[in-house]
Amino acid sequence: MPKIKTNSGAKKRFTFTGTGKIKRKHAYKSHILTKKTKKQKRNLTRISIVDVDNLKSVRQLLVK
Repeated sequence: MPKIKTNSGAKKRFTFTGTGKIKRKHAYKSHILTKKTKKQKRNLTRISIVDVDNLKSVRQLLVK
């Protein structure tokens, strides 16, 4: 039986931390930036951790 492939879209978007948590980027930072405030754009730049509600589904896409 062949190995199951990792989801290609997920491996481009998520990375693991050293402790096993999953890092992600914020949405809404790609276009239409003129109407967003400097503070909003600055806060969207930061990396955040995947929420526990979505952790199981994201981990299933990555670890196959």
